[in-house]
Amino acid sequence: MVTKRCVLSSIIDACYDIHAQREAVMKRTVTENIEEFETVYTKIDETEIDGVKAIRALKADKIMQFDENTIVKLKDCDFHNGIIRVKMLSRLLADAPDFARGFIGIVYRVNENSSEFESFYTRPTNGMSDDPIRRSHGCQYFSYPGYTFAYFREFGITGYEAPIRYGLDEWVQLTAVIEDEKAAFYLNEETEPVLTVSDMKHGKDARGSVGFFCEIGTEAFFRDLEIEFKD
Repeated sequence: MVTKRCVLSSIIDACYDIHAQREAVMKRTVTENIEEFETVYTKIDETEIDGVKAIRALKADKIMQFDENTIVKLKDCDFHNGIIRVKMLSRLLADAPDFARGFIGIVYRVNENSSEFESFYTRPTNGMSDDPIRRSHGCQYFSYPGYTFAYFREFGITGYEAPIRYGLDEWVQLTAVIEDEKAAFYLNEETEPVLTVSDMKHGKDARGSVGFFCEIGTEAFFRDLEIEFKD
């Protein structure tokens, strides 16, 4: 005999199951497994640093070109608004050119053929520089393909760079909060963003994958990638 209490209990259990499923869909924690990623003009492998698992990424093509689509992106990922968290560490390669800065960062809203995306990266050697001008260029927002750092500087467009306070060979926690055409980027759990952007160039409706950005002369390491999807 089915009682009202049994029916109510079943309904409550079903609601909890639906809620758990929604929570699972809304949050994705990525392991350091290269099979979850697609490389674009890059190469990756699984490694360890001081006993901690990480993904190592290097440029494999477009070696001497700046702000290109040399990226690593997640398979089966459709991100619009939400929060991206990742730990990253940068080293200079032995053959890195003099102008290498340890560039390392993330990409998001990457379209299917990787020809458009938004990006944020840091220049760790600038963060520890004695030169105040270099320190002011510690991090960068850019939008591929049209709005690169070279474009911003050529036309005297400011507001897309800011100082940072960390250097090479240090793990740094990056948190990116993305909402429509706005973005705020935080480093090392600081309460105030290191950089805010109010007009991301691909607009408020862009969406796509999430991943990592590799640049000239950088040996890049990433771990503990976590994505919260708000829609």
